[in-house]
Amino acid sequence: MAGGADPLRALLRAANALLQQRRYHAALAIIKGFRNGAVYGAKIRAPHALVMTFLFKSGSWREKLKSIAQATYTHSRNLAYFVFTYKGLMAAQARLQGKKIPFHSFFAACIGGWLVFGENNPINSQIIMYLLSRILFALARLAVQKGSIPQPRQDPFPLLAALVWGTVLWLFEYHPETLQPSLQSSMTYLYEDSEVWHDLSDFLIYNKRTHSK
Repeated sequence: MAGGADPLRALLRAANALLQQRRYHAALAIIKGFRNGAVYGAKIRAPHALVMTFLFKSGSWREKLKSIAQATYTHSRNLAYFVFTYKGLMAAQARLQGKKIPFHSFFAACIGGWLVFGENNPINSQIIMYLLSRILFALARLAVQKGSIPQPRQDPFPLLAALVWGTVLWLFEYHPETLQPSLQSSMTYLYEDSEVWHDLSDFLIYNKRTHSK
């Protein structure tokens, strides 16, 4: 047993020594970025897909589990591909120009976004909307930091909350087809399904009756 373990320990030492080599850092960072993208994508998507599937989708257990697995795989794969592409392009640009500049990040992410997230599907759509809401907040804060817009005298968040909720409910009531499908499902559950009941069972216990009485 001891003799069999020696080659493995030697291999591990060699691998660890390789990981410490600074000249390989950029290439190794790309590989680890791919790994982290895959793991993070799975961690984020799996619980979300699980909840949304069992809350809003019909079908057999097998169909639901297949849908969860497919959504998790797609999110994990796309994020892994994007991180790999982004870090690869960042390393290539820094090598070509001899240094890292702010435009490199924007250009590399644009190319990665086009190649990996350019297809209009439910997973990519959710990711882009998630990012869009956050960059709008970030750009507003940056504009204040840079002096492009004045610092508000009062917290603008209550007004923003009012406008966001007012707009989304108006869209849901009168133009629901313009909303993203999962948001439509959530809104339907909250505002339309709560208008319908037949007895105490589907008033307090269940959302909808599973069979007619």
